Amino acid sequence: MKRFTGKTVLVTGSTSGIGKGIARRLASEGAQVVVNSYRDQDDIQEILEFITAQGGAATFIKADVGNVEEVRSMIDQSVSHFGSLDVLVNNAGIQIRSSFLETTEEQFDQVVGVNMKGAYFTAQAFAQYVVENKKNGVIVNNSSVHEILPFPHFDSYAMSKGGLQMMTRNLAVELAPLGIRVNNVAPGAIDTDINVALNTNDALKKNLLENISMGRMGTVDEVAAVVAFLASDEASYVTGATYLVDGGLTYHYTEQ
Repeated sequence: MKRFTGKTVLVTGSTSGIGKGIARRLASEGAQVVVNSYRDQDDIQEILEFITAQGGAATFIKADVGNVEEVRSMIDQSVSHFGSLDVLVNNAGIQIRSSFLETTEEQFDQVVGVNMKGAYFTAQAFAQYVVENKKNGVIVNNSSVHEILPFPHFDSYAMSKGGLQMMTRNLAVELAPLGIRVNNVAPGAIDTDINVALNTNDALKKNLLENISMGRMGTVDEVAAVVAFLASDEASYVTGATYLVDGGLTYHYTEQ
């Protein structure tokens, strides 16, 4: 039997990039998947068709995780469509490049509103559903190595990811007695569409790869594999943990 047979998973921000990879991976292991984005996109149908082609089931729910009312509606719609909800993957996230001296309140609120506030209240709505229905549940937060590593010109992003790491630890302690595990994945440099500019700049890419112990960027599938483990019963005694998926970037150090 596949690890997620009979389970329903909600993956926020899952129509592209890492989120899409996570949705595909969990579906391939038997999960019914709720795909989410804050907007309608051309590639929504592609991922739904991929899942159904494997004999799985999927639905798309449009919701902005930065809007608490839409978040609560998304949880309700997920349960209404599939009859239950077992796993939440808080993947939705944005970043805005801006120097500290020029960052506007609107830019700050937008990034923190999605990355931290959105993850917090999505987790809350999910946990409320789990507790009210006397179930067990799993939350996996998709953070970033920049919860640890400074990221100049992306201050609000790094701050939000640092907050997400501490949120994971706090919720893990608070929700464990209620049957809910909470863990965190922190990807490093992953080869996705968001890094197109990097991949076309040889000097930038060379500098990056020299700081990754494994000497290469990671893949979406490598992140999805760790998320799948943490979301599965194989990780039944794991909570409050952060798994770095970074090829050795975060703690890279060499003696010359």
